[in-house]
Order: sequence, then C-alpha cells, then structure tokens
Amino acid sequence: MNFHESETAFGWSNKPAKKVNRGTYQLQTFYSRPASSKAFCRPRAENAFLSAKRETLSSRATSACYWGITLLLAAQSVPNVLHHPDLGYAFLLPLSRHPGNDSFARYKDITRSRHLADGPDPNAKMSLYDDLLTKGYYTTRLWIGSPPREFALIVDTGSTVTYVPCSSCTQCGTHQDPGFNPEASSTYKPMECGPSCSSCDSDRHQCKYLRRYAEMSTSEGLLGDDLVSFGNFSTLGPERLVFGCETAESGDIYEQKADGIMGLGRGPLSVVDQLVNRNAMTASFSLCYGGMSEGGGAMIMGAIPSPPQMVFTASNFRRSAYYNLGLQQVIVGGTPLPVDQSVFDSNFGTVLDSGTTYAYFPDRAFKALTAALSQHVKLHRVAGPDSHYPDVCYEGAGSDLSKLADHFPEVQLKFGDGKIVSLAPENYLFKHLRVPGSYCLGIFSNGKNSATLLGGIVVRNMLVTYDRVNQQIGFWRTNCSDLWNSLQAATATPPAAAPVAGPAFVPQGSSPSLPGPMTVSGTVDVVMYLSTKFNDFDSLKSMFVDSISEELHVNKSQVSIVKIVNTGGNVTVTFSVQIAATDKHLLNDRAQRIIAQLNKELRLGNVFGEYQVMHWTIEPESTRSHKVKSIFVLVGLIAIGLIVISTAIGFTVWWYNRRYSDQNYMTIQQSVEMSDQL
Repeated sequence: MNFHESETAFGWSNKPAKKVNRGTYQLQTFYSRPASSKAFCRPRAENAFLSAKRETLSSRATSACYWGITLLLAAQSVPNVLHHPDLGYAFLLPLSRHPGNDSFARYKDITRSRHLADGPDPNAKMSLYDDLLTKGYYTTRLWIGSPPREFALIVDTGSTVTYVPCSSCTQCGTHQDPGFNPEASSTYKPMECGPSCSSCDSDRHQCKYLRRYAEMSTSEGLLGDDLVSFGNFSTLGPERLVFGCETAESGDIYEQKADGIMGLGRGPLSVVDQLVNRNAMTASFSLCYGGMSEGGGAMIMGAIPSPPQMVFTASNFRRSAYYNLGLQQVIVGGTPLPVDQSVFDSNFGTVLDSGTTYAYFPDRAFKALTAALSQHVKLHRVAGPDSHYPDVCYEGAGSDLSKLADHFPEVQLKFGDGKIVSLAPENYLFKHLRVPGSYCLGIFSNGKNSATLLGGIVVRNMLVTYDRVNQQIGFWRTNCSDLWNSLQAATATPPAAAPVAGPAFVPQGSSPSLPGPMTVSGTVDVVMYLSTKFNDFDSLKSMFVDSISEELHVNKSQVSIVKIVNTGGNVTVTFSVQIAATDKHLLNDRAQRIIAQLNKELRLGNVFGEYQVMHWTIEPESTRSHKVKSIFVLVGLIAIGLIVISTAIGFTVWWYNRRYSDQNYMTIQQSVEMSDQL
C-alpha cells in the first residue's frame, strides 16, 4: 500500500464568519486571504472546496472559523501555486497515488470472494456519542494497541486519515482520554521510511504526516500500525491498521475534547480502505445520527441487510474523492424550487459529509428555499441567536417536536435517478436556545461558492449506508436511538452480533442502539455544591443534567437528580449516574473514568457559579439490589409477623367467646333464691 497523500489545501475566503454563542465553523474556498485575517475553527474534513458554516450553541465559547478538507490532487514533484485574480493563491502540496487505490473492480472482487466464503459478512456495531447541537460532531470509540487503549474519535466521511495524540506529545491539548504510548503496546510497529512515505522523520527514520487546515490548525505526527478493535459487539476482529500518533497540534484541534479523527473517506489511509484492502470487511459502512432532542446514535462498519424501505441513489465515485450525490431538485411543500438543476451540479456535485454540522446551498438555491418557506410557514419571524448574522428563525412552534410538521413543510431532495429522500423539519431546523419554542433554518447560503454540501443535520434520525461496492448511498428514516430494534423489525435476517474472541471492550456509556444485554450495572452517586441561587436552580435542572452528561461523557438518560437541598440560599444537589457493562471489571473501569472526570475541572457554565464536589460513592447495582431486597425481606417479615400476631389474637378471642358464651349466668335474685333453697 502506498501512503503518498496530499498534506493539505488551505486558505480563506473574504466572506465574514458568522458568530454564535457556541462557536461558528465555516468551510471556505481554498484561496488564501491576507495573513492578518483571523479565524478559529474545528476542522472536520480535509479539503477546502466548499464554503460552509458550522456552529454549536454553547454557553462557554464563541468563535468564528474557516476550515477545510484535504483535496486529492495529482502527484506533483513540487508544490503548485494556483492564483485567482480576486481570491488570491491556492497551495497544492505534493500527492502521489498508488495505482489502483480507487479501483472499484477491486472492491467488487473482494466482495465477490467474500460472498463465496461461508457465513455472513463481518461487521462491527458501534455507538455514537455527542451531538450536533452542543458539539457539532459525533464520536465513536476505538481501541488501539496491546493492551487495548480506548479513544474517542470524530467520525468523518470527509477525512482520510485517523489519528490520536501520542502520550509524549508536549504540543497537544487536553483531550478526553490519555494519549497513545507506542512503547506500551507490544504490537505497535512504526512505519519505516521508504518508497511508501511521502515525508520522513530522519531522526526516527519513520514516516510522518501533516494535516494543515484553513484557519491554520494543524495535526502532525508519526505513522505506525497496530491492532485496532471495534468493541464487544463485533464480528469484525482486531485488525492491524495504519494511523497517526500526533506529536503536535494547533488551533482548534488542540482545543477540542475529542481525542482525534476517524477517517472514513476514500483514500489509502482511510479506515474503510484499509479494512477492505485486508479483506476484513465489505466496502460498506453505515451511520445513524440521533434526532433533534437526543444525541448519540449508531455506526456499523461492514455490510448489513438493507431495510426494504431504504432509498438508494447513485454516487459517482469517479467524479471526486468525496461521497457525492446527483441532486437535481429541492421540493418544498410539494412545489419544486424555481432553480435549474445545474445549480446543484457544480464543482464536485452535491457532497454528503458527516463531519459538517449543517447544509449549504448555492446562493440562488438558498434564496429560493427561504422564499418558499416564508410562503408555507405562518409563524412570526424572530432574530437569530447571533445578532451579526441574518438567521432565518421562527417563533411560536412550541417545544413538542412531534408537532413541528404542523408548522413547517416537508422538504424533499430529488436525485438524478428519480429517487426522492424526504426531510422532516428536524432535518433542516435547529433549536433557537435563546427563544424557547423557536427554530432556525439549518441550511445556509454558500455565498459565491457554487458547491452544495449536506451535513449531519440533513440525516438526523436517518440510517445512511455508504455502499462503496455498488457506488450508491442509501437513506432510511428511523429512530437512531433505537436502531438495532428497528433493523430487526425491518429486515428478515437481522445481522449477527456475536462477540469476537479476545478481550471484550464496549464503548463507555450504555446505548439502546447497541445490541446485546448489559449483564451488570451500577451507579455513581455524587453530592455537589453550587453557588447558584436555590430559587433559580429549578429552572436550570435540565441544563445541569445536560452539562454533567457532557462533562462526564455519558448519555443524558444516564444522569438523574436525586435530591436538591437549600444550603444558605445556594444549592447542594445529589445526582446519580447510571452505568452498565458486560462484566464487573468493565463496570468498575467505567465508574473510575467518571470519578477521574469529576476530579478534573468541570466546565458547567457560568450560570451555575462555582462548584465543589462534596462526596461521591460507587455502588454496584448488585449492592443496591441487595439493599432493596433486604428492605423487602424485612418488610415482608414484619408483615408476616403482624399477620401471625393478628391471627393469634383473633383465634384467642374466638376461642374464648366460644368457650364461655354458652354458659347461663344467673341474676342476683336467682342466686339469692337458690341459696334460700339450699
């Protein structure tokens, strides 16, 4: 396998970034602008051919940024510089491709040979964590090395490299998990310098990589390979894969909580390509993002039986290295937008990218969309969360998400092969957190850029299958928080989920989308003091649960408030975190991870003031169940005792009455008369 790849294509456009209270992420063209321009962002892919806005609504951070994706370019002996008279320069760094790396015949040959083998195709069922609203991305868990170490990686179909921080990295940020230590893994092998390297660290004689993004965030490190595991619910065994061990980070990569990126794009370093090349799985994977009201979701590496209702549409993989679609028409409330179909076919066509938060239309299509919505939506317009950007927002729809369709029309995407994918309101709206019951359009203008980008919002509560074998992408609307049950109900032969041999590792936190029972469970009970006012806390309980679940890296459903006490006008809150695992060892490991997070500085938001963890306890469910059982036994014994005593008393009274009730008692006069007779 040849690992020559482009390092980056980067730059900015002149369009001002949009700011919101949780940060804005904007993908722009790869033409540079003056170095004095400032931008900050979290990169989600590796090429800057699109203009896009990413935002997360966080009370803790506000930032504007531009970011980009690596553009797959022809091999060059020296960097090329492209000049645009209005936008500036584009830097194209060297790329060398191994012949046949993108051979679809090779994928089909692999799949054909696999079908000749006995048994179902191997696959891995994995949980997704985080959400679009607060983080702007979804993560999954991979285990790397021997013994395996867990990492939280952003799933990104627009990236082609997977990387995690090295434990020795002194220029890396503080992330969710400790860094990877190559020396601590008995199976790690550095990729030695040679013809397969496009860049080499001469001191270590090891291949290295560099990813440079539009706002000048960077990830660089050394390439090596090690065993990578995909969790307990996987028939896809641990495989030796190439990944990057970061030695330096900058910009928003340095700031992000996630450990790194899992590259699902099309390129030799992609996890998908490597697994396919090793004949480990069929060239297919699926993502299912949670809906507007919940985060998380599910991910499946490998082939699965497609639900009969899944809509497949063609994806021309030869057109670009991205997962593109032949979008021709957007229909709002039954009426097509009055724009020519060629509007959606510029550049690389319409690109589907899991690493982008929202959707971006060419300006003509965006204006037609907003005009169509204004005709169908009868609610009052309201200013968006950012006063500096003209968001399209409406108030008065209420908080019941099931009734959004009463106020907002269905939007349909019609593709060149005649296939239609319907979008519910949650697939093009996001909550306006400043105005309750209000919602904003999650599709934005791409400015002067003519590209169309469909991000994660478009596929919420939708299983998306990237079928690389048949060059098609499938869409099936479902409840992603309960994906496994939905798949079992929709398919005649549900995929097997037998654990592989070897150490069993399951992603941290329980998820209903993950098949198989959790055999042991327990709780972490925490007592925390908050300096916020007691009278104000009642309205903040939901936000508190959200913040705690985010900081402890668990699902919101796992956190519950047990007790709230007025402490001198402030708050002492007791909350419980439910945990589950397949064995006691993993249960204890998860509990210790939660405690470790509690010992770190939690970012709960200024609204809660200062906090102090007063006390915490770890209680296995077996202990709690034993206590409950003991209480029930005690209550039962007391009840039985009372019944016995009551029965005894009743019997005694009955016996006494029966014994003496039949005797004739004489009156005093009768007694006197009897005495006289004697």
